Amino acid sequence: MTRTGTGPGPVSARSCLQVDVQRRVRGWAPRTGDIVSWAGSALGRHASGAELAVRVVGPAESRRLNARYRGKDKPTNVLSFPLQSPCALTLGRTPLGDLVICAQVVRAEAREQRKPLRAHWAHLVIHGALHLIGYDHESIRDARRMERREIAVLRRLGFANPYLSR
Repeated sequence: MTRTGTGPGPVSARSCLQVDVQRRVRGWAPRTGDIVSWAGSALGRHASGAELAVRVVGPAESRRLNARYRGKDKPTNVLSFPLQSPCALTLGRTPLGDLVICAQVVRAEAREQRKPLRAHWAHLVIHGALHLIGYDHESIRDARRMERREIAVLRRLGFANPYLSR
């Protein structure tokens, strides 16, 4: 099933973030509107006139992609694929890239870490969206910068700091 949503932002459809959500598995996943809100909050000014795709997949597809693109032969919670050609435009929008989220891994992590499932989803959508605009955690400095941004966005959305329970 594919659903498309827009938001947050001014009323003009041109200035809103466009998100195409594809659900490849059964089971609970957040509403498209929540995903749009979380991604848009993470992207900030980068959300205006942008689009991204979010695919909710099972462990087999997550594992296959993680092995191919990251050399890790196991499913993972979220994979981010920034657009390689930033000059491409789709119907006047700027494509940012794709997020691939494994619902089963997210659910297992939330249970293991004793976090609300919705809060963990919000964190991973935000984390993945930040990767699409250049954030990473390859160095300690970059990881701290990314974590600060995640915590701030989550706080604005009413979620707790996900790093406190480590």
